This record gives sequence, C-alpha cells and structure tokens, in this order.
Amino acid sequence: MNVPLTLLGLLERQSSHGYDLKRDYDTYFSPTKPLLLGQVYSTLGRLARDGKVVVGPAEPGAGPDRKRYVITERGATEVEAWLTEPVEAEQHLQTELFTKVVLALMLGRDASAYLDLQRAAHVARMRALTEIKRQGPLVDKLLADHSMFRLEADLRWIDVTQARLGALAEEVCK
Repeated sequence: MNVPLTLLGLLERQSSHGYDLKRDYDTYFSPTKPLLLGQVYSTLGRLARDGKVVVGPAEPGAGPDRKRYVITERGATEVEAWLTEPVEAEQHLQTELFTKVVLALMLGRDASAYLDLQRAAHVARMRALTEIKRQGPLVDKLLADHSMFRLEADLRWIDVTQARLGALAEEVCK
C-alpha cells in the first residue's frame, strides 16, 4: 500500500485534517490494520516539504487547533500518474511458505504436516472472511474477496506441492 499517494488521493477529493484522513484511510483501505496517527502526520509533513500539499491556517476545534491540508497541482499530477499505472504483478518466486517447505525437506522434517497446518490456517481465515462478507459494508466485502482469492490460490499451490513432495525432496536433498 502506498500511504503517501493514498493520502494525496483522499486530499484531491477534498481538503482534510490529519485525523479525518486517518479515519478515511482506515475505513476504506485498511480496516484491519489502521494507520498510526503519527505516521499520518509525518507523511503529511513530507508531502508538504516536497510541495505536494500545503497546510492551511490552523482552525479552532474542541482540542488543539487543527490544520487543514490541501493538495497542490504537483500532488494532483502525481496522483493522476499513479492512478493510470497498472499495479505490477507481485514477483512471488520465493515466499516464506515455499521456503518452509523446502527447508523442512532439507532438514528431514515432515513438510506434508506443515502443509496440512498451513491449509488449516488458510481455511480458518477464509471462514472469518466469509463472515465479513456476510455482514460487512461493501468496502470490507471487496477486501475480503481479494484476500480469499489469494488464499484460494495458496490452497491450490499447497495441493500441487503436496502431490509433488517426493520429487521436490529428491531435487533439494541431493
């Protein structure tokens, strides 16, 4: 997730205070892993330093005065460029899951049992995501779909790998 560009995109929609940006970011893009407020303000500081946002005058509020952040033309240009670039496919040619399977084989441990444990963990996570899809708002449902599709791909990989463990062991335990 590109936090600076996401915050810029939110600012292009409307100028905002740091707390409001955090709330919107957490609500729409990362409901299970909220941004720290300090990260929001340090990111806004860097964006201001780089001329992508300007800080408006302080506005009185219930607590300390609040600053409203406004995107600049430079910031809007960067958001436009980012939104028109396709997301690069992740280069998962080496993952922790794969590494654990190979190391288990190399060390004479039960890689099949590890794959069974991983499968059970994925299935449990998919059940939790299914609950989110039943009850959550559309944003959460779409995020849950994305996660479930990745888990389904992992489960297919686990099945294929489990079927090939003998051949893999021969290759990596020479």
